[in-house]
Amino acid sequence: MRARIYKPARNAMQSGSAKSKRWVLEFAPASPREVDPLMGWTSSNDTQSQVKLRFDSKEAALEYAQENGIEAVVSEPKTRKANIRAGGYGENFATHRRTVWTH
Repeated sequence: MRARIYKPARNAMQSGSAKSKRWVLEFAPASPREVDPLMGWTSSNDTQSQVKLRFDSKEAALEYAQENGIEAVVSEPKTRKANIRAGGYGENFATHRRTVWTH
């Protein structure tokens, strides 16, 4: 079996970083998906592609893969840019602003 170990990116629709701190072990598909000619549904005989295991660290995920004979490839996460602006939209209307906010 082949698997991929990665750290998921944060959701683009949210500003927070929930569900992106843990590492995920995801199995690679063993067979291609097929389209049902009658209904048009996509299906596969591979049940392992539905499995996602979550770990607290990369080392724990690699150890699990090694113990169970799983060939794993690690994808390192990209680092976030350092120019994160403090505050948000509400800071435009704060009472402690030093300059006047205008359009």
